[in-house]
Amino acid sequence: MSSTSLGMPGLPPVTRDPAWKNAWDDALYGADGFFRRESPIAHFRTSVHASPLFAESLVRLAHQAGLDTIVDIGAGRGELLEQIHLLDPTLLLLGVEVAARPEGLDAAIDWTPWLPESVDGLVVANEWLDNTPCHVVEVDESGTTRIVHVDPASGEESLGLAVSDSDVPQSVPGWLASWCPLTEIGTRAEIGTARDAAWADVVRRVHRGIAIAIDYGHTAADRPPFGTLRSYLDGSEVDVLPDGSRDVTAHVAVDSVAAQVAGQVVTQREALRALGVDGSRPDLDLADTDPTGYVMALARSTEAAELTAVGGLGDFRWVVSATEGLDAPVGPS
Repeated sequence: MSSTSLGMPGLPPVTRDPAWKNAWDDALYGADGFFRRESPIAHFRTSVHASPLFAESLVRLAHQAGLDTIVDIGAGRGELLEQIHLLDPTLLLLGVEVAARPEGLDAAIDWTPWLPESVDGLVVANEWLDNTPCHVVEVDESGTTRIVHVDPASGEESLGLAVSDSDVPQSVPGWLASWCPLTEIGTRAEIGTARDAAWADVVRRVHRGIAIAIDYGHTAADRPPFGTLRSYLDGSEVDVLPDGSRDVTAHVAVDSVAAQVAGQVVTQREALRALGVDGSRPDLDLADTDPTGYVMALARSTEAAELTAVGGLGDFRWVVSATEGLDAPVGPS
C-alpha cells in the first residue's frame, strides 16, 4: 500500500493519488502528454511499420467494398496513409491524431485531432484502443474488488474505493460481472467500458462503410488474471509509469468491444490471409529463371509471414463492423 493511503481498519482506504485511468489519460494526452510530443514509430513497431503489405490489404478491402475514403484513427505521423497514397492516389485519406500535422505530410492527406462527424468509407484504428485509458481494479486481501490508484511520479500503487461504492461509475461493476468476474485475491483487470464506448462512438459515425479496430487483445476464454499494463520507450519494454515519459498500454477485451457494435472478431492472420497476404515461400525454381523476381517474392513472403505469425502480429484481433449491404471479407464466416 502506498504511503499516501490513509484509513482505519475495516474502512475503505483513501488515497490522494489519482485513479489509474486519470493518471494514464494525463500521461498520454495531457497538455504535454506522450502522444502529443512523441512519434510512436520511435518507441514501438506496428504492422504498419513491419510491411507495406498491411497497407496493401486495406486498399484491397476498400476496393472490394466500393469505398473511396480511408480514415486512420491514431494515425501516428501518417505512415499508413502515406503508404496508401502511394498505392492509390485516388483514395481520399484522413488522419485522426492528437499530435499536430506532421511536417512534410503529403498535401493530399487531410489531418485533424477530432473524429469526423460522419464517414462514408473504411475506418481503421490500428493499436488505438490499447492506448485508451481505463480504470484498473484489484481484489484486496478481504476479497473486495477496488479501484487501483497510482503515484504518477513513482508508479507506486494504492487501493481506493470498492467497485460497489456509490461514487464509482455503475458501469464498472456491471462490466466486471459480464466480462471479467474477479474472485481470487490479487487478481486484476483493466475495465473495458472506456474502450467499448470509444469504439461504439466511432462505429456510429460510419454512415456507409466498414470500421476495423486492430489490437492485441483477449477474450473471456483467455483473459489474463493479473492485468496487462505495459510501458514502452525507445523500442523496449520498460517499467510501467504514467508520468508522460513513456507509452502506457493494456490489452483490449475485444469480445466486449465487439458486443457493443455487433462486430465480428477475427485474428489478423485470418483477416490478412483472406485479403491475399500469403507468407508461403516462392518456388525455388524461380531463383533459376528470375533471380531478381525470386528475391523480391521472398522478401514479400517474409514480410507476410511476420504480419501473420503465430505468437506475434498474426495473433492481433480485428473487430470488424460493416454497415448494412456491405461485405467485409476478412476471415471465416
